[in-house]
Amino acid sequence: MRRLLRLLCGAQAALALFAIMALTLVDVIGRKLWSASVPGSLELTELLMVSVIFGGLPLVSLAGEHVVFDSLDRWLPAGFRRVQQALVDLVCAGALGALAWLMLRKAGRMAGYGDITAQLGIPLPPFVAMMGVLCAAAALVHLLLVWWPVQHHHVGVDDGREADRAGGAA
Repeated sequence: MRRLLRLLCGAQAALALFAIMALTLVDVIGRKLWSASVPGSLELTELLMVSVIFGGLPLVSLAGEHVVFDSLDRWLPAGFRRVQQALVDLVCAGALGALAWLMLRKAGRMAGYGDITAQLGIPLPPFVAMMGVLCAAAALVHLLLVWWPVQHHHVGVDDGREADRAGGAA
């Protein structure tokens, strides 16, 4: 499952990010050389950003790279931290699952109304449905992390263990 998520979500986010870069380049060149920007470039950028953000969400969950408050972790017993992390993963799974359900319902309503973007007329329901599916995937990742946790590596945290491993004093 890890490999599949990395492949699908990673490819989606990377392609969308590349498309944003290419669109911005063409838009800026068009404005500078011909005083004409790409029609609907703002709408396209917004939709592509949704794809980048929600495509990355399951990957961030899978890697355990969400923003955390861990100032007290060094003083808590390992068993307590494990239970705490399992509870956090359960809460995240519940919240993301609820968000997925709401987004999928919203996508259905939007499809019934025929919602489209203002300038280019791009149908919005597929994007909202994609957001819901990717939230559901992130929720599933958090459920799996309850039983198979990842080792969290927090940037900037030095609790003295690194110096101990290196044989030096902090």
